Amino acid sequence: MSASSAAPAARAAIFLALLLVYLVWGSTYLAIRLALEGGALPLTMVAGARFIMSGAVLYALLRWRGVAAPTRAQWKNVAVMGATLLLLGNGMVVMAERSVSSGLAATAVASVPLWMALFGALRGQHASRGEWLGIVLGFVGVVWLNAGSSLTATPSGLVLLLIAPIGWAFGSVWSRGRDLPTPFMAAAGQMLCGGVLLVLAGLLHGERPQAWPSAQGLMAVLYLCMLGSIVGFTAYVWLLHHVRPALAGSYAYVNPVIAVALGAWLGNERFTSHDIGAMAVILAGVAVVTLARVRK
Repeated sequence: MSASSAAPAARAAIFLALLLVYLVWGSTYLAIRLALEGGALPLTMVAGARFIMSGAVLYALLRWRGVAAPTRAQWKNVAVMGATLLLLGNGMVVMAERSVSSGLAATAVASVPLWMALFGALRGQHASRGEWLGIVLGFVGVVWLNAGSSLTATPSGLVLLLIAPIGWAFGSVWSRGRDLPTPFMAAAGQMLCGGVLLVLAGLLHGERPQAWPSAQGLMAVLYLCMLGSIVGFTAYVWLLHHVRPALAGSYAYVNPVIAVALGAWLGNERFTSHDIGAMAVILAGVAVVTLARVRK
């Protein structure tokens, strides 16, 4: 590829990866709700099982296409990312939502870019003023979006929601510059390792399957496996290798907007002008982060 066409192609790839993370991960909120309504397995078991299945499918496909397997040293790094991103980042939110309102959970997840910027600064990857402005603006928008929610929580739920964004942000920043396999193989390995840890955590927490899931539950879990895990998570891991942490973490601002829109469209949920205004602020924050990254 010539130098003149490489830059536009790279920008197009980044745009596509961001779009996938924004749309796919934003839709998983509705998919999880449908899985629960459809009588699926306990949520932490579903999270662990789906990551194992998704990771196994992606790993087998990559090996079939001749992609090298991770080395022993790379497996160690992949396992750390599986523990931080999936066990802590995903698993703690799942456990917290048993006793924490969805509004508070969404607000906690929206703090991921702030923690990423902090950890990045500790590693010498200082965010620019424009990026900090976009981070704060996006966080204000998410708080506004959830201002009308019932922000009730138990002390244990609040602790879990504090651990979740810190774990996800730490793993995302920690991964930069590490000895890792190709982005897609890294995603497969992380899903395998994180999925096993999630299942073990669910078993230790006393979760056991209660009934065979319904057709709706199975379809929702299949969607979470194929799109939420393979497509969304792989796109996110690719972004971690190619863009700054502040831009990669901007999904946390857009996902609540997508979740609200899909809930209104497919779940017969209503939203008001208050919600529209908050979503506009969220998108403005993402735009500021993106423009600041391009200028830098």
